[in-house]
Amino acid sequence: MRIGTWNVNSIRTRVGRVVDWLVREDVDVVALQEIKCKEGQFPYEPFTAAGYEVELHGLNQWNGVAFASRLPMSDVAVGFASAPGFGKVDDAGDLPQEARALGVTVDGLRLWSLYVPNGRELDNPHYPYKLEWLKNLAAETRGWLAQNPDLPLALMGDFNIAPLDIDVWDIAAFEGRTHVSQPERDAFHALEEAGLVDALRSRGVEGYTYWDYQQLRFPRNEGMRIDFILGSKAFDDAVIGARIDRNERKGAAPSDHVPLVVDLDIDPVDDDDRPMIF
Repeated sequence: MRIGTWNVNSIRTRVGRVVDWLVREDVDVVALQEIKCKEGQFPYEPFTAAGYEVELHGLNQWNGVAFASRLPMSDVAVGFASAPGFGKVDDAGDLPQEARALGVTVDGLRLWSLYVPNGRELDNPHYPYKLEWLKNLAAETRGWLAQNPDLPLALMGDFNIAPLDIDVWDIAAFEGRTHVSQPERDAFHALEEAGLVDALRSRGVEGYTYWDYQQLRFPRNEGMRIDFILGSKAFDDAVIGARIDRNERKGAAPSDHVPLVVDLDIDPVDDDDRPMIF
């Protein structure tokens, strides 16, 4: 099975690129982030024509996560239970939820498409929101794996964190900024401590996953590594290949992020094992 993740920075703008990539690269399942649309605005037709079903969680022109799969998806979960909200308190006294997490099960794999809050600046209210969001995600992850240690689980997407100094082109340029602060890095490492493995870094895959559109960042290779596929032991044991598709940052109207891909050797769920009824 081939699984990918891609922050597409508006699916309506880049649907042609995404579907072409899915077909050309023979991808079975892709987690998408920053789709930037509601359900009624999503361009389903090109995906359907290419043989992919879509599940999504989108609320407005910001954020939004989705899956496109040519294999059946089940157990769809919109958000995780303890995800904090952000914004203005509603009439019920609750903070509104943002469209940042979507879970599905595909062929026995539990997959999450995640768009972690950006944080904005260290003194911005979005920063403690980001840290709480990550803290609660780590707690959820520990709970999922405690309940089922053999669960093939993967958290995939844009984490908006560069965990190591080598994950940015010049660490000095990021002094006093988000994405590289110690609390953010600690929050990322807490996911690893919960039992997850970086499927690409652990296999020696190098390179950035994001380049800003401004200041010729891509031609100068002034990028960041902020997108990840973090898998449980059962998931990681099945990975037989991994890569960053850097070339998707080239050409007409690219996203500022590129896809990450892993290949897995798994035994498919066999429906023939169900009892026969005559």
